[in-house]
Amino acid sequence: MENLKYPVGRFSAPKEITAEMLEEWTGVIDRFPALLKAETYKLSEAQMDTPYRPEGWTVRQVVHHCADSHMNSFIRFKLALTEENPTIKPYHEDLWAELEDAKDMPIGTSLKILEGLHHRWVVLIKSLSKEDLQKTFYHPANQKTVSLGTTIALYAWHSSHHLGHVKLVSGEK
Repeated sequence: MENLKYPVGRFSAPKEITAEMLEEWTGVIDRFPALLKAETYKLSEAQMDTPYRPEGWTVRQVVHHCADSHMNSFIRFKLALTEENPTIKPYHEDLWAELEDAKDMPIGTSLKILEGLHHRWVVLIKSLSKEDLQKTFYHPANQKTVSLGTTIALYAWHSSHHLGHVKLVSGEK
């Protein structure tokens, strides 16, 4: 079950962030929308509504979740860049995944959101200074202060993590 839940392993926050790591993570974030589109393009409607694991989300819900999650993260980035350690608004991703737009809607709109959003996100990430990477926001649900550098690592992982879920359904490894 662990391999189904975490097909690329669990996230581990980096102790330090190098320029090479940042470049790698930025590349993952940059390529994610195209890779997700290519992976979902070959799926049938039945596969789109197939959970990637028992009691997991369907591929459709995963794609819509990525749009929701990554929009929230992009806004958190902007808040951290323009405010001093802002407290962000958590959301119930499990409940969002059960709403009509995530359960039954075609994924095309979320793929378009991800394409545009990730283009802007990569431009923003590439503009960050070393000082900007240290800027933070406070996540009240986790009771943690998180740096933008760590958040970049997290969302590179998050992208690969959910692409791995889609691949479980498509039969790719």
